[in-house]
Amino acid sequence: MWYICTMSMGEFKSDKAAERYRAVHAYVLDQVWPGPRTAVDVSTSFGTTRVLRVGPASVEPIVLLPGAGGNSLMWHVYVEALAAHRTVIAVDTIGEAGASTQTAPVADGRDGAAWLEEVLDGLEVSAAHVVGCSYGGWLALNHQIHHPGRTATLTLLDPAGFADPGLRFYTWLIAGGLAGLAPRALRPRLARLVGNTAILDTELMRLGRAGVGFRRALPAARALTDEELGRLTAPALFLLGERSALHDAREVAARVGALVDTAEVEIVPGAGHALPTDRPALVAERILKMAAGR
Repeated sequence: MWYICTMSMGEFKSDKAAERYRAVHAYVLDQVWPGPRTAVDVSTSFGTTRVLRVGPASVEPIVLLPGAGGNSLMWHVYVEALAAHRTVIAVDTIGEAGASTQTAPVADGRDGAAWLEEVLDGLEVSAAHVVGCSYGGWLALNHQIHHPGRTATLTLLDPAGFADPGLRFYTWLIAGGLAGLAPRALRPRLARLVGNTAILDTELMRLGRAGVGFRRALPAARALTDEELGRLTAPALFLLGERSALHDAREVAARVGALVDTAEVEIVPGAGHALPTDRPALVAERILKMAAGR
């Protein structure tokens, strides 16, 4: 997902919008989250960040960063499989609708990286297997660029930061949003038509509708330079949707292959930008493979 940048702070448009969202969030969390979890609030320079922690204690946890417009609940179908092997930390990105509270602006990728570094510090995580979807992938890349050493591995699910979104992407985004408002019985057909399987998650669609009362305030995912990509040192898996509406997967693969010595690139046939919902079993297997040392 993608939204226009502002320089204010993320907030609800009214107290009524905030109350409605929190009620829906609590309901959806109870409906979709598989089993117990521990909610932790981490103080940072940019506000308080809510994370959900599950799974056995492990030295290098899996840290999950959602796409724009999402929060930790987008990972609910992954939690059981991942938490059977490692601690899983699902993050509500600051400045997004969720359970985090923003108190200072995030101006650019460097600020986003600093926020994530403070979250990991607050959780006493010395090394993490970071997984980022779309905008979360851009944040994960910026974090590894500006704070090398903290990331054990990167798994990037059709990450932003390789192309400015164009008409094709915005058309895909709007079409998916409209399709998500359709009656449930029509959504499977519409999901195929618009190429967005995320709209099939009924409860997350419910939460998304409640989130329209939130003003998002995060910077646009600026395209990373060759010099920045050349500074990546952690083992990284770039999972790219063959039919991504955000960028040309083959162009991204060629550029990453030429610039990032530690990267592996996989183009997932038939998948689009909604890769986590297009191929959840494949994505979960790849995340665990990276965490286990490939």
